[in-house]
Amino acid sequence: MSSRHLGNRSSGQSLKHGRGHPAPRPATYCGQAETSINSGEAARKDPDVPLAPTDFTPQDTLVAIMVAVSASDEAIRTSELLTIERIVNHLPVFSDYDPDRMKDVSNTVFDLFAEEDGLDQLWEATRQTLPERLYETAYAMACDVVAADGTARENELRLLEEMRYELDLDRLAAAAIERAANARHRVI
Repeated sequence: MSSRHLGNRSSGQSLKHGRGHPAPRPATYCGQAETSINSGEAARKDPDVPLAPTDFTPQDTLVAIMVAVSASDEAIRTSELLTIERIVNHLPVFSDYDPDRMKDVSNTVFDLFAEEDGLDQLWEATRQTLPERLYETAYAMACDVVAADGTARENELRLLEEMRYELDLDRLAAAAIERAANARHRVI
């Protein structure tokens, strides 16, 4: 597996959050909330041990993708956090999801961004934990997060491009999802 991270590979510029450049950590997801067990999902044996991508539930994976897209431009905006919260609180795919897990999932994403192959690990976890029928759902959620603040930044677009490639999404379906997200987030 190649070592991939956010960035423009042709110019050698990188967006990965390396040493000296920690990923931003939103207070909403990083408080001292107690980790609770999601009913019907694998329980964490030790809440003091960080959540690994291989421990993700399908819902955790969807949250991780949204957090990754939000953090990809190194500035997590309030509108993006509110969009993630709205999606988790209202979409049927999250009906049995424990929102307290979002803190641990977010911290795992930030830790992955600090690793050279962190994005590879996220895509691998996505392919292992998320049913293929939910790949377009994940892409739609990611597009909603990107569109939430009204501006699609270059780094966010690169992450979406990488997501299309890694999950082998149909280009026409992806274009339709992107257009719908833009339409939903337009302002007068």
